[in-house]
Amino acid sequence: MSARRRTGAAALAALGVLAAGCSSAPAAAGSPTVRFDDSGVTVTLTAHDWSAAGGTLDLDLAPDESGFHLYSTDLPADGVDGVGRPTAVRVDGVLAAPEPLAVRAEVRRITLAGSDTPVPVYPDGPVHATLKLRASGRGSATVYVSYAACGEAKGCLMPVLDHPVVLTVDGPGVSAAG
Repeated sequence: MSARRRTGAAALAALGVLAAGCSSAPAAAGSPTVRFDDSGVTVTLTAHDWSAAGGTLDLDLAPDESGFHLYSTDLPADGVDGVGRPTAVRVDGVLAAPEPLAVRAEVRRITLAGSDTPVPVYPDGPVHATLKLRASGRGSATVYVSYAACGEAKGCLMPVLDHPVVLTVDGPGVSAAG
């Protein structure tokens, strides 16, 4: 399967439930957690503060090797001069994101070889982000996670575009899809 877009069997079945290519991890009661590793980055998603109206999704994106950074949410969708992809999360189905992804990291700008345009990146290492979610009712939803990791001395890894996390919103919580 391509690292660029995963569908079908590679989709995560739900928060807190094992699916192909991912694992669940213990979390505080009522805070299901899912972890997947794709293109040199381990992504951990934790849902918390859920009610029938929605909740919060915490994302931790950690490059597997030292010396790698993630691109900022401020990066254009196609990168700068074709280089990089922004850290992004989008949702569809019965979930909506009323606010943009909030990232707790300072943005720094680097200039890449062959380009005069500075590129916004986060410092090397893990990045923590939060996304508020609103539920329009019960049913299916998908959270799509996108990012790219690069190391100034090590080069770039294949970007991950729209890695799906399939959820079922069942009133006051999030559970397995289907």
